[in-house]
Amino acid sequence: MKKALTALVVAGLTTGTLGSVLATPSSADLLESIGIGAGAGIVTGTVVGDNAGVDDIVNGAAAGAAVEAVRGNNDDSSLVQDAAVGAAASGVTGIITNDDSFVENAIQGGAAGALINILD
Repeated sequence: MKKALTALVVAGLTTGTLGSVLATPSSADLLESIGIGAGAGIVTGTVVGDNAGVDDIVNGAAAGAAVEAVRGNNDDSSLVQDAAVGAAASGVTGIITNDDSFVENAIQGGAAGALINILD
């Protein structure tokens, strides 16, 4: 439980900081991407055999925030770029929250980034 709360606090602070510092995307777009990322995180956590939980939601949400922050107001970003940004952000989030596997976190983030690109 302590690990989950720590992860949630770190992700909240990171997302809040990125959102306020980079402030290029509209808040609605940022929240939409965070939501899509969180949903993708929980689904991919289940698919890769992880016990889907808060850490998967946090990784996906961080990927969504990073994808939107890097995109800014440019909706013409590539699928590869969004997947790479999501993978990097989720991998780093996993390191910060001391999650199990960098590769699994990167897969979750890449899937979240790709999904954001497809749905946007």
